[in-house]
Amino acid sequence: LEGHRDRVNSAAYSPDGRSIVTASSDHTAWVWDAGTGQPLRALVGHEGRLSSAAYSPDGRFIVTASADHTARMWDAETGQPVGRLEGHTDRVNSAAYSPDGLAIVTGSADRTARVWGRQDGQPPRPLVGHFGKVTSAAYSPDGRTIATARWDNTARIWDAQTGLALRSLQGHANWVWSAAYSPDGRTVVTASWDGTARVWDVSTGQPVRALVGHTDRLWTAAYSPDGLSIVTASLDGTARVWDAYTGEELRSLAGHTGSVSSAAFSPDGRTIVTAGEDGTARVWDARTGWQLRALEHPYSVRSAAYSPDGLTIVTASEDGIVRVWDARTGGQLRALEGHTARVWSAAYSPDGRTIVSASDDGTVRIWNAAVSYTHLTLPT
Repeated sequence: LEGHRDRVNSAAYSPDGRSIVTASSDHTAWVWDAGTGQPLRALVGHEGRLSSAAYSPDGRFIVTASADHTARMWDAETGQPVGRLEGHTDRVNSAAYSPDGLAIVTGSADRTARVWGRQDGQPPRPLVGHFGKVTSAAYSPDGRTIATARWDNTARIWDAQTGLALRSLQGHANWVWSAAYSPDGRTVVTASWDGTARVWDVSTGQPVRALVGHTDRLWTAAYSPDGLSIVTASLDGTARVWDAYTGEELRSLAGHTGSVSSAAFSPDGRTIVTAGEDGTARVWDARTGWQLRALEHPYSVRSAAYSPDGLTIVTASEDGIVRVWDARTGGQLRALEGHTARVWSAAYSPDGRTIVSASDDGTVRIWNAAVSYTHLTLPT
C-alpha cells in the first residue's frame, strides 16, 4: 500500500476484513480496499503526524489520534469528518472505541486520558489524575471501566461513563508500560520498568499479588485466553509464565540472548511465542516451559503473532522481511519480501487468509498468507 509520504505508524483491518485503515506521519490516514489494494479515500484534516487509526466495532466510523492535540472521527464509507475531539494540550498517542462503539477513549502526552461520546465528540470526560505520560489505555471486556498506564509509576481505573477516577493502582517504583484486563474483567495486570508485574483487583484497586522474578525492566504482561496464567516479556532476555491467582512463577522461558520485546499465548493457550532482539522468535510449551522450536532470523525480531487458527506464526524483522512459520514444526513456510526497511509489525486478518505488515519504508503491504508474494501494496 504505497502512497504515504512518511512513516506508516499503524495499520488495521475493518471488523469485516474488507478494508484497511493506515495512519502516517504525513498527517493523513487512508482507507484501502483489502481485496484490490486500491485507495478508497483519504482522511485529511489533521495538522500533525498520526499515531493511530481504528475502526468502530460496527465498522461505520474511524477514529484517528494525532500530534496536533486532537483525535478525529470519520465516516468510514465517505471519508468525511464527523467529529473533532479537542481538549488535550499535547499530542494524542492513542484512541480506541468502547466495546459497544458508543464512546472513545484517548490517551495523551498531556498526562490525561479522556472519554468522549461518539456522536459529536462532546462533552469530553477527562480522566485526570496522573502526573506522567499515558502509555496505554484499554477498555474492560464489558466496556464499563478503563485502565490506563502511566509514567508516574501508577495505573488507574476509570468509570467509562462518567470519567471519574475509581481506583489508583499504586505500588510500582518505576514507569508502568502496559495494563491489561483479565478475560473476565475482574483483575488488571500491569508491567513496569521496576522489573515487576502486578495484579490488581478492579473493584477495590488493591494489589492482589506481585509477580517478582525478572532482573530487568518489563515491556508487556498479558493473560492467557482462559485467564488462569499471565505471560510477561522483559529486557532480561526472558519471558515468564505466572499463576494468575497465586502469583507463583510457574516457569521461566529462558533461551533468548537479548531483550524479549513481546510474548503472546496461542489461541488455545497451549503454546507461547516470543520475539527477541537476538534474531529469533521462539515457541514454548505453556505448561512445561520447554522451548519447542526457535525461528531463526538474521536480525532482531520486532513482533510475532499467531494466526487465528493457531497453525502458523508470522514474524516481522529488522531485515525488512515478513516470515510465515509452521507453528507445530518451526519450519519456515515462506518469506514475504518487498519491504525495503525494518518491519515493525505483522498481523493476520480475522479470517487468517491475508497478512498486513507495516514498515519504516513508508508502506503497508497485504500478503496472501498461503503464498510467497505480495497480494497488494497500498499506496500509503
